Amino acid sequence: MYWRNWQIGLVFGIPIKVHPSWFFVFLFVTWTLATGYLPVALPGLTSPRYWVLGAIASVLMFVSVLLHELGHSVVALRYRIPIGQITLFIFGGVAHMKREPPGPLAEFLIAIAGPIVSFTLGAFCFGLESFVGLLQGTSHLRGLLVLSGLLAMVNINLGVFNLIPGFPLDGGRALRAGLWALSRDFHTATSQASLIGVGVAVLIGIAGGFLIVGALTGALPGALATNGLWVVIIGAFLFATARHSRRQAMVRASLAGVPVSQLMVRMVVDLKPEMSLEQAVNQCFLPYGYSGFPVVEGAKLVGFLTVRDVQGVPVSLWPWRTVGQLMTPASPALVIQANSPVTMALDLMVQQGSDRLVVLDDDRVVGLVTRSAITHFLQLHSPQSERGG
Repeated sequence: MYWRNWQIGLVFGIPIKVHPSWFFVFLFVTWTLATGYLPVALPGLTSPRYWVLGAIASVLMFVSVLLHELGHSVVALRYRIPIGQITLFIFGGVAHMKREPPGPLAEFLIAIAGPIVSFTLGAFCFGLESFVGLLQGTSHLRGLLVLSGLLAMVNINLGVFNLIPGFPLDGGRALRAGLWALSRDFHTATSQASLIGVGVAVLIGIAGGFLIVGALTGALPGALATNGLWVVIIGAFLFATARHSRRQAMVRASLAGVPVSQLMVRMVVDLKPEMSLEQAVNQCFLPYGYSGFPVVEGAKLVGFLTVRDVQGVPVSLWPWRTVGQLMTPASPALVIQANSPVTMALDLMVQQGSDRLVVLDDDRVVGLVTRSAITHFLQLHSPQSERGG
């Protein structure tokens, strides 16, 4: 089932979104603080006040996570890497970079920026806690004292946890930067870092299992059973993401060095700007079944028309509207050169959310490259297909 993310703001031009799972962990953390931690650390308050303080602390924790991800994003933007969005979800947050860093140093600096922000916030909160502690005679500051101490621990732990050398954690990305500098090959470095990440995830899962077994057998405090369960869940999440990253690295390694011209469709059906939508539908969309067609005037690409463009016009107006009126004008986002690597085409499709690009040889249209063609190429050249004959 697809769960939609909700946008809650815009920072530095980056959309900030929350996944529905965030609400679950927000409520869980608020409940844990209001019924467990705060009554012990701050005795004598009413239950509603504990819940309010718990909710405030939960929001501030996720603000800390957001600032951590903004640390990554600001450095990435300095390297002209677009950030699609920052998403807060059950395991924290993630900044969606639309392309990979240009080199190992950029990768390292982007990776390390998040933990640096977390450690800085932790130090600030520890300083605030010490300052408020000097004013202990002022009873109404007790809540601030507890919250600052809690946020200091959260940020320090967030920074330390992310430095674990398990890809795709920040420590794993810093490790990839080092491996990249040594091997001079991004895809090899990603595969190696992901493999190490799988091992780290297994160790985290085993550690969580020991906590659960120890708590259930009485060898450890019973309260550690819940902590152990969370550790196992985090280990499983890291295991899944590290394996996915390794597969992605293998896919990209398979495509390395393959030019777009090797995969493109050479028999291009194109549209003319003066054609009516009715002609375009009857002569091209229905017979060929493609989701879009290039629009060519003379020998020059002038635009692209998709099924979605056609669907936005009532059928009764198809004879009176032209392709040139509805097409998306040609731009670098729609085209790729024939000698470009397939990985570049794939990155461009992901960035633009498209499933095909027009292939040019200089300014002349020579073909189309599609996601399905890339997928078919990978299926034919995968080890499984070789073993299966």
